Amino acid sequence: LMHVIAAKAVAFGEALGPEFKTYIDSVINNAKVLAEVLQTRGCDIVTGGTDTHLMLVDLRPKGLKGNKAEEALERAGITCNKNGIPFDTEKPMITSGIRLGTPAGTSRGFGAEEFKLIGNWIGDVLDGLVNNPEGDAIVEKRVRKEVKELCSRFPLYQ
Repeated sequence: LMHVIAAKAVAFGEALGPEFKTYIDSVINNAKVLAEVLQTRGCDIVTGGTDTHLMLVDLRPKGLKGNKAEEALERAGITCNKNGIPFDTEKPMITSGIRLGTPAGTSRGFGAEEFKLIGNWIGDVLDGLVNNPEGDAIVEKRVRKEVKELCSRFPLYQ
């Protein structure tokens, strides 16, 4: 249990530094950019946008289910979680939404331009699902390749 207390102390200490404020401002700005792009692509963001590190996308306007969107995005190299939305009538293992966040990408060095790309890739994959309930393998393969190229420009370790 002492290791947990020590880890929290380190985390709180880092959060007091100016670098953390810069980082978290970038996380929030990137989330806003991602939400705006998704809205232009026909996605409904619960609450109309975000002022935090994440967003909840209501897929009902596109006629999609969260579990199918999660699977298609995973095939395309984009991680998200299926997530229930307010007053969701779908079962918890299906859902009507997905949850997306920006901390991992921001930690890699992604900025607004990269999150614009990511938003459009998500839109492409979701549009592929609208056109084919099993997903669009060609779109998913293209997006997966582009995701790999983006990640190679921002390696986890240097």
